[in-house]
Amino acid sequence: MSETPFTMPGVTAHLTIGDGKATEAIDFYKTAFGAVEQTRHIADDGERIMHAHLIINDGPLMLNDHFHEMTAGEPVPPPACVTLHLEVDDADTWWNRALSAGASIRFPIDNQFWGARYGQLVDPFGHVWSIGGPLKS
Repeated sequence: MSETPFTMPGVTAHLTIGDGKATEAIDFYKTAFGAVEQTRHIADDGERIMHAHLIINDGPLMLNDHFHEMTAGEPVPPPACVTLHLEVDDADTWWNRALSAGASIRFPIDNQFWGARYGQLVDPFGHVWSIGGPLKS
């Protein structure tokens, strides 16, 4: 075992998934975005995910089920004001795979005036994802 502590440079998104659906979210991210699961820790109740670590497009994503007992009984707020961006080599391939997995369109993918192919999707758990890549001729 290494003496060096685990570090993760930069900023890592950490999503809280409501309604005990973190397992469904992991399955969705695997199908939609080719996520690779690194770790999964189940809570003492044997049901909810306390922590999961995925890799999507070479970047980390962490997530967990909502634990109302850890938030003074508050329900999980709906996702708001955050967009998770994927910069990829073929935006249409990633876009279509996400739609097939159950994402919905927020902003249609198209060649944009700033010189990129770009669109936005909403995953089944309410999180907004943007997908960008080279222009399509």
